[in-house]
Amino acid sequence: MIGSSSVRDTLNLGRRIAGLSRPGDIVCLFGGLGSGKTVLTQGIAWGLGVSKEEVISPTFVLLRQYQDARLPLYHFDLYRLKGDNDVLALGYEEYLYGSGISVIEWASRLKYLLPKQYLEVELLIKGPKQRSIKLHAHGSRYRQLLKELYAHIRH
Repeated sequence: MIGSSSVRDTLNLGRRIAGLSRPGDIVCLFGGLGSGKTVLTQGIAWGLGVSKEEVISPTFVLLRQYQDARLPLYHFDLYRLKGDNDVLALGYEEYLYGSGISVIEWASRLKYLLPKQYLEVELLIKGPKQRSIKLHAHGSRYRQLLKELYAHIRH
């Protein structure tokens, strides 16, 4: 578990994740409203070379794409997902296993469509600015990513 006592801490964690990411990586975000999912995504974008101010929650359009980066960023927000067909209609698997990084806010809404391998990030509100961030690897690629991430955090 990682503690975050500010927006900057959460942004920096996102930057570290981006620095270790490779094409086809999937980051699934879990947490309530206001827990920092979009802030973490902004940090990932920033780490890829996208202006963090450019990244906003795509709440009304399930997907926003940022191509002008080290790797393309596919930012999904499933908060307003009406049904599984909405995600299937996007052709979401093309993004998940494509040339960029997919970040999925409200990933719990995918249910049985959740990928088999991904980095799980759960953000929990502990106070007005404090967050606890739990990271869990699903698959060998993400176990390696977490190992490298924790090594960077300790230094």
